[in-house]
Amino acid sequence: MLLTWLYVPGDRPDRFAKAVTSGADAVILDLEDAVVAGRKAYARQAVAEFLGDPHPVPVFVRVNELTGPDVDTDLAAVAGRPGLAGLRLPKVESAQSVIALAGRVDTPLHPLIESALGLEAAYAIAAAHPAVASIGLGEADLRSDLGVDDEAGLAWARGRVVVAARAAALPPPAMSVYPNVADADADGLAASCALGRRLGFLGRAAIHPRQLPVIAEAFRPSEREVARAAELLAAVAEAQTRDSGTVVLPDGRFADRAMVAAARRTVDLADRYAA
Repeated sequence: MLLTWLYVPGDRPDRFAKAVTSGADAVILDLEDAVVAGRKAYARQAVAEFLGDPHPVPVFVRVNELTGPDVDTDLAAVAGRPGLAGLRLPKVESAQSVIALAGRVDTPLHPLIESALGLEAAYAIAAAHPAVASIGLGEADLRSDLGVDDEAGLAWARGRVVVAARAAALPPPAMSVYPNVADADADGLAASCALGRRLGFLGRAAIHPRQLPVIAEAFRPSEREVARAAELLAAVAEAQTRDSGTVVLPDGRFADRAMVAAARRTVDLADRYAA
């Protein structure tokens, strides 16, 4: 389970090594929006070279748009490299495009939904192929496509992608980046993360290392959450020793399979992010 994903422009190789030691759970080297057209070839070469060896944290690459002129060259450069953990696929709008790409590469795929058309196909995209490891939103383009300018306008879209991921048996999606790096006191980022967490997201992408601790803190389970999860799992273990199919918690709640899975995730996250 990954809580923090740090984007790095693909044409800034001077930042690559710093990114993998920044404390981020994963790094995304971006060949798409962060790189202007005239520097695509340079970025592609720099990223391919960096992926020649594995790194301490997973390193993903966001390739260019699947229907554009650069994606074939991107794939030729990075697919199969030892340091590649997976591909982020921007502006995905159909399951067919994911299936076609999955037939060309042998690596986990992470489609990003950035338009109304893609949002309508969210479940089909999530369930398109076994290589799909997660789905997420690209909210900057989605805001423009939907004509919304605040987080309230994204609530339905965010809920839709969370439900699609769950229906396809994928992990909870990570939130899209929070674009205001100048939010020095991080109140806006923290509040946005709290909102996303209530909607079912887990973790978030960042565009600056200073955002990483705020994101990790926002999604790290609280002591109360960990205690309740441990209580639930203890009750389940006791019920199993009695060969009882029904688990009733001390507070009167019945524990179902989804609650047990969520409790295990909470405990695992607490162990991973122990202060």
